[in-house]
Parts: sequence; C-alpha cells; structure tokens
Amino acid sequence: MSSTRILILGALLDGPMNGYGVRRRLETMGVESWTNVAFGSIYHGLSKMADEGLLEVVEAGRGGKVVYALTELGREEFQRLLLHAWHEVKPIVDPFQVAMTFMNHLDRQEVLTALRGRRAQLRMYVETMGHMAAVKPAHGAPRHVNENLGLQRAMFQAQLDWVEQAIPRVEADELP
Repeated sequence: MSSTRILILGALLDGPMNGYGVRRRLETMGVESWTNVAFGSIYHGLSKMADEGLLEVVEAGRGGKVVYALTELGREEFQRLLLHAWHEVKPIVDPFQVAMTFMNHLDRQEVLTALRGRRAQLRMYVETMGHMAAVKPAHGAPRHVNENLGLQRAMFQAQLDWVEQAIPRVEADELP
C-alpha cells in the first residue's frame, strides 16, 4: 500500500491532477512493469488520501472528475514514505521461488518443460525492458525512469542466467 501512496503522491508533485491524469503520469513512468499497482486503486487512493488531509480537492467537475492537489501534510507524507523506501531492504517475493521449493514433486520432464518455458519468457522480458528503455524518453518519461527499467531488466537477466545454468543440471540429474 505504501508503494501506491508514494506513486500517487509523487505524481501530484508536479501539480493538481484528476485520477486519469495520475494514471497517465504513472503509465509514462512504466510502473506497470515494476510494481503491482492496480490502476483502479488510484481513484480509491485519491479519495482516501483526501479524507486523511494529504490531498485537497481543488476542482470538482462534472461527470465526477475531481482534481486533487497535494497539501503540505501530503508533501511531508510523501517525503517520509520516499526516504523509508530508499532505506528499507525487503526480500522480493516471487512465486517461482515457492515453486522451486517443491520441484522435487515434479518429474524431470515437467521441470525441464517449465524451465524452458520460463527461459523463453525471461528472454522476452529482458528484450522488452531494453526496448522500453529506448523509447520511454521519447514519450516524456524522465531519464531516471530508465534506471527502474534497467533494474527490472537486470533482475530478469539474473533469473535467466540461473535458469540457463539449471537446465543442464536437471538434465544431468543433479537437480532436484
């Protein structure tokens, strides 16, 4: 939840916006590729943060289009959450690691098929992240947004490297 709060508050640093504007700003940053923010939760988050005094309604237009602006309390909360996120190291929760824990309950061919399929997906993600990094600046994303894409690409590449080493080990009956 704090990640969503940081994203919404951060999007509003540049000035007042409605929910659609916040969503477009986050899409420009490519957040859908490195966070699990549900774009539908933006509207609920905006309303909730307004109730908490982090945002103020500066315009309530027709058709339910509400424009929000950061309050001073919202700026302080953004800063607090941002610094906390920079200093907090958390494990990345990946369902694949849960599945690996029980790989001994699959036969060798099932493991190999799964690893080969994962390898293909990871190769595609590594390539996609490279393409996204090349085009994001042309769509108005700040340069530092590419750093997030680069980090995501490096994590996919690390998984790909592991998978490529694991396949011959499974084939040689060294795993599981």
